[in-house]
Amino acid sequence: MCPGLSADLQQIDDSRKTAIINKELTRLNIDVACLQETRLADSGSLRESDYTFFWQGLSQDERRQHGVGFAVRNSMLATTEKLTGGSERILVLRMKTSTGFVNFLSVYAPTLTSSTEAKDQFYEALEKTVSQIPRSESVYLLGDFKARVGSDWQAWPACLGHFGVGKLNENGQRLLELCCHHGLCITNSYLKCKELHKVSWRHPRSRHWHQLDLVITRRADLSSVLHTRSYHSADCDTDHSLVGSKIRLKPCKIHHAKTKGRPRINTCATADPAKAQSFVETLQKKLANQPTTDDTDAKWCHLRDAIYDSAMSAFGRKAHKNAEWFEAHWKEMQPVTEAKRIALLAYKQNPCHSTRDALRAAKSKVQQTARRCANKYWQNLCAKIQTAADCGHTRGMYEGIKTATGPTSIKTAPLKAKSGEVITDQSKQLQCWVEHYLELYSTQNIVTDAALDALPRLPVMEELDEIPTLEELSKAIDNLACGKAQGKDSIPSEVLKHGKSSILQPLHEFLRQCWVKGHIPQDMRDASIVTLYKNKGDRSDCNNYRGISLLSIVGKVFARVTLSRLQSLASRVYPESQCGFRAARSTVDMIFSLRQLQEKCREQQQPLFLAFVDLTKAFDLPTMAPRWPREWESTIAMASVSQIRTATVQRLEIITATCFCGRLALACKVVIRGETSPDRKSNPMA
Repeated sequence: MCPGLSADLQQIDDSRKTAIINKELTRLNIDVACLQETRLADSGSLRESDYTFFWQGLSQDERRQHGVGFAVRNSMLATTEKLTGGSERILVLRMKTSTGFVNFLSVYAPTLTSSTEAKDQFYEALEKTVSQIPRSESVYLLGDFKARVGSDWQAWPACLGHFGVGKLNENGQRLLELCCHHGLCITNSYLKCKELHKVSWRHPRSRHWHQLDLVITRRADLSSVLHTRSYHSADCDTDHSLVGSKIRLKPCKIHHAKTKGRPRINTCATADPAKAQSFVETLQKKLANQPTTDDTDAKWCHLRDAIYDSAMSAFGRKAHKNAEWFEAHWKEMQPVTEAKRIALLAYKQNPCHSTRDALRAAKSKVQQTARRCANKYWQNLCAKIQTAADCGHTRGMYEGIKTATGPTSIKTAPLKAKSGEVITDQSKQLQCWVEHYLELYSTQNIVTDAALDALPRLPVMEELDEIPTLEELSKAIDNLACGKAQGKDSIPSEVLKHGKSSILQPLHEFLRQCWVKGHIPQDMRDASIVTLYKNKGDRSDCNNYRGISLLSIVGKVFARVTLSRLQSLASRVYPESQCGFRAARSTVDMIFSLRQLQEKCREQQQPLFLAFVDLTKAFDLPTMAPRWPREWESTIAMASVSQIRTATVQRLEIITATCFCGRLALACKVVIRGETSPDRKSNPMA
């Protein structure tokens, strides 16, 4: 199974298998599908238009011959828990229903010719997994068991029905013993259907059909199984036919203790002059009814809601994009894919030379059409990327490159505690993230009085105490970068820029009020930390993730106004050697100077000594209660000191956990009170 581009670009028909499976599952109206032989590395997920794929396999360095997974309809993701643990042969999906939780096991058993040790290990792991599921919860085992259970229901009355097929083999003996021990039943043998619908795989030499893919459940849940049969018309490029089971279940949504975020605004529509004008007119009407109150929090809530509601009504909601070559040319691919499916079904029902030749011709037609559609798509996309690069449109160029790479595969791994123990419980994983971030953001940095006394005394800068002007606020809005993630208020920078003519004056009045009172609403200072993997090291280690703070864009504007004033002070305090985080300076200048020193020392044959100091997490370790040097308070006017303290003193609160199926996108939501420099994403206090 290939979720993105194939390793060999000539094999266009082998790429985007998930898109093909997505279409087949949609056609057959299947809610949950178990996948085997995925052969994908590690564990992860990938979202298609109708289904989300989850998988579990070996690591990237190991040889991957097996692998299991699930395909879950996107509308049912809210009813399932996050997948944790599992192996390359067994994976468990837990779903909430009206009668309780239901456990689906995707199973891929060793072949008949595998070693006895491999079979023993598999069935021991399977028995352990089944034993851990409470008796009060339903369980369904689905997959390729590589076992022929036969039709001797009299010898196995506890687990076989009257409608079995074939004879028993060694793997079937092992499976039936496991079923008898745990009270499981082979549903394929309990429901009457056509002989062709009982079998799922045909031996390549003997041409005999066998029943290897099974659906197993507890005897108490047999009444919920309405039908189990094979669908030979399912075309997923595999020699096994799809086995489907119709089960009477009523999924229920799993409610989390987190507040649902606001829908994102379609920022692409801000370039439409008509919609931009509609936004300005709607905003002016809402701001005309602004309450006359001295409460900054109430004023900010009204201003925030007015901006967001006006932008949502004018620009609309942001839609998900899924523009890859298979979806873009589906109208052209659908007829040849349907013809191939019909040819495959005819060959399975009547294997002969004519049906085999027809199937080969249909496959060749699909391959030719796929290559033609892919070439057309890639040529247009490459031209688009090249045009954006030639015009200096960097954002458009990177968006084109992102489109070319296809849907993003999200890799996941269970967290490990400091002791090395793997954590599978979701609440314990959340607690692990809480401890990690509390350790980062609760470190006390000790500054001695001697270091403070060594600081030079500078004259007081009274101009820093003046109320911010309208020009400063306008410049701060103009300097905002587009395309950045917004905070809790869900107001993107594009909305502030395009509606600046109407937003500027109310924002300035609100900023003046905050400046005079020395109070900034807490909502503007809250930051949601999103964890991103650094693409190195163990995924189970919290230290290998980078925390990105999603801050309020309006809060960033206010912080930029304060930062622009502090930069004038910083130019007096910073040493000449300071280049990073400084205007008109760059660390590239220091690297250039170092290269010059190396060249000169080589020319003059002089020794050169370099010392590299690695400050581990230097910008992730802020002081919870920073000490304010007396020299700073004598340098900055007292009103400015109050503003800076209000914007920088932190408090940490653990709010909630936001868990998405197949990944831990927002491991824990830590509210960080404050932001000094909006340019430093990893830490608002850096």
